[in-house]
Amino acid sequence: MSKLKSIRELKNLTQEELSDKSGISARTIQRIESGRDPKGYTLRVLAKVLEVQESELVTQQTKAENIIVEENEPLKEGISINYSYLKLINLSTIPFTVIPLLNILVPLILMLVLKQKNALTKQLISVQILWTIVAPILFMLGIFLKLGNKFTLLLIILIVFSNVFIILRNAIEIDRNKTLYYKLDFNLI
Repeated sequence: MSKLKSIRELKNLTQEELSDKSGISARTIQRIESGRDPKGYTLRVLAKVLEVQESELVTQQTKAENIIVEENEPLKEGISINYSYLKLINLSTIPFTVIPLLNILVPLILMLVLKQKNALTKQLISVQILWTIVAPILFMLGIFLKLGNKFTLLLIILIVFSNVFIILRNAIEIDRNKTLYYKLDFNLI
């Protein structure tokens, strides 16, 4: 049901009554209710007569249209981001959290194959590169502290789970806000 029709019915008006009150032809009201968005003068008059904001009369895109817009959203540089591919590149690092070089190489290869050379993809890979640099340093520091084998095992588990957490948190943020939760102010690629 169109927004105009639902608002009109809430106000207990027929199409003809709305036409009389607004001066907009009944045929134009029928067209709007069948799916066309009102524009300009028509939008302003209908909003004023129905006592609603103009934005309330403009229909939102359907879910299928939203997916198309969200999946391939152009950036300022003209490079488009396919958020499905971005999530795939992000999640491709999970199986390789224990093999540090592959958690960089697999996303890099996917970035090139899927043609996703955009700022967000570079940020994802930069985060993985930084994690790959920091994780062994933390591990070596843990060994030098000589707190025992149990501590070393716990440290390894914490390091791996920290990477999995970063990957999953970024995946959630890509779904919700089309951005990254953990990102750097610089690119390493």
